[in-house]
Amino acid sequence: MLRVVLAEDSVLLRAGLTELLTRGGHEVIAAVGDAQALARAVDDARPTLPDLVITDVRMPPGQHDEGLRAALELRARHPGLPVLVLSQYVATAYQLFGGSGGPEAAGLGYLLKDRVGEVSEFLDAMRRVAGGQTVIDPEVVRVLLVQHAQSRPLRRLTPREREVLGLMAEGLNNQTIAQRLTVTEASVVKHAGNIFMKLDLDPTEGNRRVLAVLAHLRGETA
Repeated sequence: MLRVVLAEDSVLLRAGLTELLTRGGHEVIAAVGDAQALARAVDDARPTLPDLVITDVRMPPGQHDEGLRAALELRARHPGLPVLVLSQYVATAYQLFGGSGGPEAAGLGYLLKDRVGEVSEFLDAMRRVAGGQTVIDPEVVRVLLVQHAQSRPLRRLTPREREVLGLMAEGLNNQTIAQRLTVTEASVVKHAGNIFMKLDLDPTEGNRRVLAVLAHLRGETA
């Protein structure tokens, strides 16, 4: 069971998420509708911090990126606080991960709101973020890859290596990638090694691996 603080300004979506999380066996210790209330809810939960914060990007009072900024401020005050950001937009993912690297990226997730409808995937993403993993929405990864499929470094990759790259960027480990592609884990390890060599990326496992891939893709979009 996860203790969750939820921030979403839509009353209907907030109620729906609360019901979804409760049915999934989790405890929603606070469900709020603006960024200031989010910060207060996390502080009020002390001395024990929530296991996970879920927040929308655009929230009152300005309906810009208040939720995202609140999440980043909470992470600054409480390093390692797991945060899962929900958004309707691909672009704001860069703001969440742009300054993160290494252990600072642990326990961060970014999902498009459409993903909530895929209940099992959404709940799995929650568990992974709460467990310290980095989770990126597949659509964010797809857009990045499509935008620069013809870039010189990505042209070095085989079609299968591009598939593996995309799944790596979502935060999946080698075993899960192997299951998704119906290949052996040894094949994934081989493909990953080729990808890191061809793109000059740090081959470290875990969150640093995800951030290395994202940093490369962001560089290609700059």
